[in-house]
Amino acid sequence: MTDSLDHVPLFPLSATVLPGGRIPLQLFEPRYLDMLATCMREGRGFVVLLLREGNETGSSAVFYDVGTYVRIIDFQQLDNGLLGITAEGLWKVVVTRSWKAPDGLNLGDAERLPEEPEAAIPAACSELASVLKALLRHPVINNLDMSVDFSSAREVGWRLIELLPLDSQEKQRLIEIQEPLERLSRLRDLLDAME
Repeated sequence: MTDSLDHVPLFPLSATVLPGGRIPLQLFEPRYLDMLATCMREGRGFVVLLLREGNETGSSAVFYDVGTYVRIIDFQQLDNGLLGITAEGLWKVVVTRSWKAPDGLNLGDAERLPEEPEAAIPAACSELASVLKALLRHPVINNLDMSVDFSSAREVGWRLIELLPLDSQEKQRLIEIQEPLERLSRLRDLLDAME
């Protein structure tokens, strides 16, 4: 896969997903149903970006430019009549240019960010793996069937960003950090402040 993505669909959300994570989505707007059909037909994914302003269904959503390129791994018709999909994060990207298609779908050009280094969890942050294990026991999260390496600073940090109730600015700051140990240290400080 190339390091640049041209004319990739952009999906602004109030939730986050990072590499290796999974997110369930319910699609009902025509622009997103068309996006799904195109992604499936062309074997492409899309970019999930955190909302900065506006809402997920509005036409004037403002979003951050660092997010995650995802692929669709499952889809089904839901009991409520909507189409449900599960998307899995592949890698972090930065959107270099964005625009709105005539149907309202956000499109953009993006560059793949360098892969973050792998690192073990330091003793000072060992409680973060325990917090993550507790969060993953929630039935909705458990149903996503994610495998997590609890000794990986990178994976534990990514999953905590997805699952902790942090405000969007804080989540985005954590997403943009490229050093896993720095991210864990910040997460530890945030959890200490919550207690």
